[in-house]
Amino acid sequence: MTGFAMVQSRAVLGLDAPSVTVEVHLANGLPSFTLVGLAETEVKEARERVRSALQNSGLDFPSNKRITVNLAPADLPKDSGRFDLPIALGILAASGQIEASKLESFEFAGELSLGGELRPVRGALAMSLALRKMAICPKLVLPEASAAEAALVPDAVVFRARHLLDVVAQFVRDPAIEPVEGWSQAHAEPISTEVNVSKYLDFLDVKGQAGAKRALEIAAAGGHSALLVGPPGSGKSMLAQRFAGLLPPMSTDEALESAAIASLAGRFLLESWAQRPTRSPHHSASAVALVGGGSPPRPGEISLAHNGVLFLDELPELPRAALEALREPLETGQITISRAARRADFPARFQLMAAMNPCPCGYLGAVIGSTPRSCRCSPDQVSRYQGKLSGPLLDRIDLHIDVPTLPAAELINAPAGESTKSIRDRCIAARNRSLTRQKKPNHALQGVEIDNHVLLDDGATKFLNIAAARLGWSARATHRTLKVARTIADLAGSEFTQVTHVAEAMQYRRALRSAI
Repeated sequence: MTGFAMVQSRAVLGLDAPSVTVEVHLANGLPSFTLVGLAETEVKEARERVRSALQNSGLDFPSNKRITVNLAPADLPKDSGRFDLPIALGILAASGQIEASKLESFEFAGELSLGGELRPVRGALAMSLALRKMAICPKLVLPEASAAEAALVPDAVVFRARHLLDVVAQFVRDPAIEPVEGWSQAHAEPISTEVNVSKYLDFLDVKGQAGAKRALEIAAAGGHSALLVGPPGSGKSMLAQRFAGLLPPMSTDEALESAAIASLAGRFLLESWAQRPTRSPHHSASAVALVGGGSPPRPGEISLAHNGVLFLDELPELPRAALEALREPLETGQITISRAARRADFPARFQLMAAMNPCPCGYLGAVIGSTPRSCRCSPDQVSRYQGKLSGPLLDRIDLHIDVPTLPAAELINAPAGESTKSIRDRCIAARNRSLTRQKKPNHALQGVEIDNHVLLDDGATKFLNIAAARLGWSARATHRTLKVARTIADLAGSEFTQVTHVAEAMQYRRALRSAI
C-alpha cells in the first residue's frame, strides 16, 4: 500500500512569503525517512522531531514504510523549524489518519517539540503581511504566540493551536458538535497607532542646550539626519535617546512594517506596537550587523530601525566598512542583501542620529564656563580621527550640530527643559504643512520637486548661490541645505523660504572643527 499527500506552507525570505508545498509519499520498502528540497540543517532535523512528536502524542508513525518528504519548489532554500507541523500532517494524511482533502484550504507553520507541543516560529507577522500585499487570504494555522502576531494584520484569517493533537482533532472530528479545546481563531483587538508620548524619554530632563534642541526639532519636522559633535558628557547621547518622541504617530502600514521586521528577527513585542524604534548598536558592530546579511539573509540594525531612529554613538569608532555601507540606505531607504544562494530586500527608512567627539581626547575647542579645556591631541591625530568619516558620508547628513559643555552653575540652576509633547506638537504641525503641500516630508524631495516646493524668494536665492560657491559645496550639500531651509520655513509658518531660513540652515552644515 502506498500513500501520497500534499500540505501547504510558507517560507520567509526577507519580507516575502513564497509558497512551499510539502509533499509526502509513503511506499513499501526498507524503512527510511528522507527529506529533500534544499533544506537547511534545522529543517532536516525535523525528521527526529516529527517522529518523536507523533509517537509521544499517541499517533501512528509509519515506521515500517519508506517515507519521502519533498519541499517544493526544490530551488528555494528553506530554513527554521516552521515545516515541522506541515510535515507531520502530511505523514498523517498520507497514512490515512487524516482526510487530506480537509487540509486543502489551510496553510500550516509551526515547530514541534518532542512531546508534540507547538512552539512559535520566527516571522509569523511578516508572513501574514506578505500575504496581504499579495492579496492572498488563506487560513493560517500557527502556534499560539505566532498566531497573536499574524492576526494583527487586518483581514487575516488565523487559527491558533497549542498542540499537534489540537490540529489533528480539528480535522478528524466535527467541530460543530465537538469543539477542540486547544484550537481557536485568533482575533486581534483593534490597536490604536496613537502612542502616549510618555512611553518615550522626555526632553524635560535636558537642561540648557537650546541650540541642539532647536536643531533636533528641525530634524524631526523634516525627517532630516543629524550629527551631534561635542566633548564627553555634554549631553549628546541624552538628546539622541529622546529624539524618537518628537516624531509623528505611525500609520497602521508603518506599524505593520516595523513589527514585521522585528518579527523576522524574533524581537516583536506587542507592548511596543506602533512605538517608533530607537536602535543603538555598539560602535564595534560589523557591517553585516549594521546593514544585515547572513544565510539566510537577516535584517540588520538599519532595518530594525525602519520608521524610527538609528543612533550611532562614537561614530568614528565604527569600522570603516560599516560606515560606508550606510551611504546607499541613507539615500534610498532600502537595502538589498545579495548572496550566492539568494537575495533579499529590506526597507531601511530610518533617521540617523550620530554622535562623536571632535578629537580622540574629546576636548578640542571645548570651553567650560569661561575656561578653555586643554586638548592633548596633535593636529595629525585630529586629522586622522575626523578623517575616519568620509566626505560622501558627511555630505549625506543634513544637520551638523555643536553640543557644548554646560558650566556647572548653569547645569544646576537651570530650570527644567521644554517637554517632548510641546516640541512634538510643533514638529507635527510643520510636517503636516509639508504633507499638504507636496504629499511627502521635506527630506524626501528629489530633483524638480525641490524647485517646485522650496519656494525660495529672490533674496534667499542670491544669498545661497554666493554662499555655496564660496564654501565649495557639492550639489547634494546645496540641495540638502534647501530642504532644511524649507523645514525651518514650515516651522515658522512661512509660505516662502526666506533669507533667514537659508542662513539658519547653512549654520548646520559647518565642517568639523580643525586643530589649530
